[in-house]
Amino acid sequence: MRIRAFAAIGGAIALSACTATGGGANEVASASGSGSETAAEAEAPFPSTYRRYPGRPTALVGATVYDGAGGRIDNGTVLFRDGEVVAVGNATLSTDGYDRIDASGKFVTPGVIDIHSHLGDYPTPSVDAHSDGNEATSPTTPEVWAEHSVWPQDPGFTRALANGGVTSLQILPGSANLMGGRSVTLKNVPSRTVQGMKFPGAPYGFKMACGENPKRVYGNRGRMPSTRMGNFAVNRQTWLDAKAYAEDDDRKRDLAKETLAGVLAGEILVHNHCYRADEMALVMDMAKEMGYRVSAFHHAVEAYKIGDLLRENDVCSAIWADWYGFKMEAYDGILENAAFLRQAGACVVIHSDSDQGIQRLNQEAAKAQAAGRRMGIAIPDAEVIGWITLNAAKAMGIDAMTGSLAPGKMADVVLWNGDPLSVYSRPEKVWVDGALLFDAMDPKRRPVSDFELGQPGEGDVK
Repeated sequence: MRIRAFAAIGGAIALSACTATGGGANEVASASGSGSETAAEAEAPFPSTYRRYPGRPTALVGATVYDGAGGRIDNGTVLFRDGEVVAVGNATLSTDGYDRIDASGKFVTPGVIDIHSHLGDYPTPSVDAHSDGNEATSPTTPEVWAEHSVWPQDPGFTRALANGGVTSLQILPGSANLMGGRSVTLKNVPSRTVQGMKFPGAPYGFKMACGENPKRVYGNRGRMPSTRMGNFAVNRQTWLDAKAYAEDDDRKRDLAKETLAGVLAGEILVHNHCYRADEMALVMDMAKEMGYRVSAFHHAVEAYKIGDLLRENDVCSAIWADWYGFKMEAYDGILENAAFLRQAGACVVIHSDSDQGIQRLNQEAAKAQAAGRRMGIAIPDAEVIGWITLNAAKAMGIDAMTGSLAPGKMADVVLWNGDPLSVYSRPEKVWVDGALLFDAMDPKRRPVSDFELGQPGEGDVK
């Protein structure tokens, strides 16, 4: 039986529901809750109800291990059980009590993390009825939450797991607006509800956009902003109003300003769509003026021009390997962007912004590495793996829980059938919190969303 978004998860939900209680002080806020949520989870609106799938104590033995934090172990061993990494080391680690998998000639990495995805909000089939990523009705819509558009049955989730080894991903609103709303971080598991996918303990993100998109969308409607200076004016006034709201002890509830106040308090992380170097510098100045910080600039095709400023302000650049030139603000993109950022000591993340690219983030990272090598910047393979694992986790505020193979962290693990930075390699097995959710060698472990059942190309694994 294949893993199916409704059928397969029913057993796991039923198991956890045994602890549910009815009503009273223990009543769960979410309709999809199990009753075992913490008090904070139960009280939060739309809380995470994620519970890991059952797993087996597992030992991966004899592989080349990239730990995500820049470390490499040849003939290494990775042990995990009860959803957590137990140990990472060489062949001397004892595997007693673990299911032993011979990984000789193969590679092990942390689960791949995509910091910029629209899966679920722009799902497949890509039709107008499914276009739910941009609330393009006002230049600022901080009140909207991306999770309220996520369709858990999007086949893109299973493709990202099976073809790309993606175990966690951030779903962002689109970039039509200066302030697009809250993002949500998900574990890439089958679930009937988006709350069943929500990464427990992950902070919310806040999507902002500068440059061409907002001024084009709203300028074409004859309203502000229609210029880059209009973009900044609207942003600054919105932040000033939010600061006044946050300081008002008698304030009435305002969903938009609640989100902005969370950003100002450092509880919600800013992810800013921005292409040009001059605009990124201005945004960092605006952030200092208003009292927030940018966690990452996304797309950032000109980040290589200001690597020192990004390093000094501790801002990551979430970039493509080679997308450029498709509009004027993308014109000055170069293949060596990641390499120059790394040379400047700045944080590099490779992202997708694509239901196709998310299936090949390992290859995108390899392309960026190769561009650097061609112009004399040699970047070790073990460090490049961090561009799609730990650095992404850092910018998303989840690096204490995932992103690298270290004792106590979530057992989000990929076993590759070859070098993950080779175009010829692909995931052989993928574990999320220690549960084996994909196995290329076992047709019963090839996930299929409920929507796909009986459809042409069902469960397509390339």
